[in-house]
Amino acid sequence: MALFTAIAAGVGAAAAVGGTLAGISDANKQRKAAERDKARAQREVESLKRSRQSVINPYAGTTDLSSMAKDLSGQMSNPFANLGVATQAAEIKIEEADIALANTLDTLRATGASAGGATALAQAALQSKKDVAASIEQQEAQNEKLRAQGEQQLNQMKISEQQRLQSIAISEGQRVQAADAAGKQFVFGTKENRLNADLDRAAGLQTQAQQSIADANAAKSSAIAGGISAVGSIGAAFASVPGKE
Repeated sequence: MALFTAIAAGVGAAAAVGGTLAGISDANKQRKAAERDKARAQREVESLKRSRQSVINPYAGTTDLSSMAKDLSGQMSNPFANLGVATQAAEIKIEEADIALANTLDTLRATGASAGGATALAQAALQSKKDVAASIEQQEAQNEKLRAQGEQQLNQMKISEQQRLQSIAISEGQRVQAADAAGKQFVFGTKENRLNADLDRAAGLQTQAQQSIADANAAKSSAIAGGISAVGSIGAAFASVPGKE
């Protein structure tokens, strides 16, 4: 009976040893597969690190727009600087008055009128001519003044329009430069975020592979311990067989 028990124990122990060897083999396969996964993840991490884009300055292309502002002072003028006095009309009227006066005196001499009457008539005619000439001269001076004012207003309107267009050009240039910088910053940030996500994923695979290696080593150690225990059981079984010293 003791021999049968020993044989049965030996068979069980042998089976345990076989299972141990199989466990060790599986653990080795698991460890090797995990090491390959770890190496692959490590290569991916290194590749991703090498492909990282250089840090950029999104404002590197910003330029000075102050040259767009032009000095318009050279276009400004004083339209009243050369304002003339209308004297031509007065001169014409004076000549006309002189002629009229001469003609009047000739008429008075021919008709025998008194010298006093002729003088009064001549003075009245002369005063009339002066009043007309003064009125014409005043109108011409006023017209000249109005033309000068109109020129001044038109000149100011042109300068204001040029200033408005310059302001629009400078503002638009600033907007375009700011949009260009923001676009570069957005593209850089998006690429960087994607790359970091890939790095996190690869690092996670690397960590998982490392854990798998540790699990395989633990399983192998456990299988070896089981095998040692099985060998001890076999020795104990045979030691209990009767008749053996």
